[in-house]
Amino acid sequence: MTIFALLLLALVSALIAYISFLPDKFRIARSIVIDAPPEVVFRHINDFHNWADWSPWAKLDPNMKEEYGGTPQGYGATYSWSGDKQVGVGQMEIVESRQGERVGVKLEFKKPFKAKNDVQFNLKPLGENSTEVTWAMSGHHEFVGKAMHKFLNIDKTVGAQFDRGLADLKRIVESQPKIAAD
Repeated sequence: MTIFALLLLALVSALIAYISFLPDKFRIARSIVIDAPPEVVFRHINDFHNWADWSPWAKLDPNMKEEYGGTPQGYGATYSWSGDKQVGVGQMEIVESRQGERVGVKLEFKKPFKAKNDVQFNLKPLGENSTEVTWAMSGHHEFVGKAMHKFLNIDKTVGAQFDRGLADLKRIVESQPKIAAD
């Protein structure tokens, strides 16, 4: 073996070791404040039929095939999609639905890669008419996922999509007529 080949082997081995010791778990989260009570914001998140209005991925492939199942909204509601390489193939199910507080979703990607993640939307009231919405995704990744997360800056990429989606959710919710309290 040449010196170059030995150096290359050492560098590749060091890179493999480095990636192997990266954390197995990840969490990506973004937040926004929406000028509306939690119950109003909750309605837009707790029903997959409403996601096309604000989800950044719904806008990427206008020919995407979508299917809704389970309950109409809330716990047990399901949504599956099949689209181009930007949106891939996958499915979601609402596994937690607490009125005005939280929506938990099991997310499964099937293509272009396989992954199972947990998605949470937490709603925190700020006064009477504002809500802090936190959109988070967490999961476990293997070696390739660790490398992608580290070197492709998945937090920045997915986080930017979360920011876009939250901004659209804010725009939609805040553009609705306010209902006067009794």
